[in-house]
Order: sequence, then C-alpha cells, then structure tokens
Amino acid sequence: MRILLLIVIGITGGVIGGMGMGGGTLLIPLLTLAAGIEQHAAQSINLIAFIPMSVVALIIHVKNKLVDGKYLLWVALPAVAASVPASLLIRRLGGKILSRFFGGFLILLGGYQFASIIVSKVREYRAAHKNEKNRLYKNVYK
Repeated sequence: MRILLLIVIGITGGVIGGMGMGGGTLLIPLLTLAAGIEQHAAQSINLIAFIPMSVVALIIHVKNKLVDGKYLLWVALPAVAASVPASLLIRRLGGKILSRFFGGFLILLGGYQFASIIVSKVREYRAAHKNEKNRLYKNVYK
C-alpha cells in the first residue's frame, strides 16, 4: 500500500513539475504529510526526482518553442550560486524549523497566486466595461 501511495505522489509531482510549476511545491508536502517521510529526506527525494523530471519537461518545452534563452543565464547562474549556501544552511536546520519555513513559503506563494488572479479579473472586468462604454458612446454620438 505504501508503494502505491509513493507512486501516486510521484505521478502528482511529475504532472505539476511537467507544467513548469515546480513539482516540489506539491511533492514535499505530500511526502511529509501523506507518506510520513521526514522533511530533510522529502527534500532530498524531491531534488533527486527533479533531475529527470526537469530534463524531460525542458526537452518538451524547447521542442514547443516555450524557452526564451536570453533570460536563462540571468536566472540560472544566481540560482546555482544561491543553492550552495542554502544547502549548507539547511543541513544545520532541524526538520521542524525547515517544515515551518517551507509552510510559510507555500502560504506566501498561495497568497501571491490568489492576489494575481484577483488583479487579473479586475483588469478584465475594467477592460470589458471600458469597451462597452466606448461602444455605447460611439452609438450615441454618431
């Protein structure tokens, strides 16, 4: 039963990772909460699973011409440089503190996504009503 649970968690993380949303955002909480794996181990599993997952997703995104290489170095180099001290820091943190930091990150990420959706809907609403006003104005003053 545990193997089946881990397979389902892996598939879920792969789907989210394949969409480019960072499978670890979902994979780590699922491993810790559903499978009972300790936070450090869940993060290590995520990092190992991320390698083949990201290679496959990257190949598909490149084939679909969804990768803009002009920003690649500006994102990749600082990310790689920051990963070294972050990995060393995480070794020193306990699993409980690490879980809280990760939970806080997920809450902030969720809040940002929620706010982005609201702003997008407000802009769509305003644009639709502005177009309607312009159409009515043109019809009245022809």
